[in-house]
Amino acid sequence: MKENKTPINKDIEAYNNALAEEDKEIGNILSHEISLHLPEAENKIWHRHPVWFLEGNPIVGYSKLKDSVRLLFWSGQSFDEEALQKEGTFKAAEMRYTATNQINKKDLKRWLKKARDIQWDYKNIVKRKGVLERLK
Repeated sequence: MKENKTPINKDIEAYNNALAEEDKEIGNILSHEISLHLPEAENKIWHRHPVWFLEGNPIVGYSKLKDSVRLLFWSGQSFDEEALQKEGTFKAAEMRYTATNQINKKDLKRWLKKARDIQWDYKNIVKRKGVLERLK
C-alpha cells in the first residue's frame, strides 16, 4: 500500500463528517483513494469543496449535489473514458455516486493516473482570459 505524503486536510475530514451517512462514506472513500494515488497533491477546501492540486493546478475534487456526490476531474474530457460525463464548457468531466458500491476503485485509480498525466492549465485561466492551455 502506498504511503500518503500529504495527509488529508482536517477541513476535508470536517466536510465529509457533515454529510449524511451514505454521502459521508462516499466522501471518505474518495478522499482516501485520491490521497493514496496522488500522494504529492495538496488537498484543501476550495470554493467550499474538497479539491486536490498539483503545483497549484486543480486536478480532482468532489462535492455534494442534491441527489448525489459528484467526483470532478478538471481535465477529465481529455481522459478518453466513456464512464466520465462532460461537465461545463471547459475540459471537466464527472462521475456521480449515490452509494459506496458504485465506486469502482480500479477505474478511480486509472482516472487519477490520467489526472496526473493529462492536465490543462486551470491555475492561469483568469490571467489568460478564459483560454485553457494544455500542460501535459
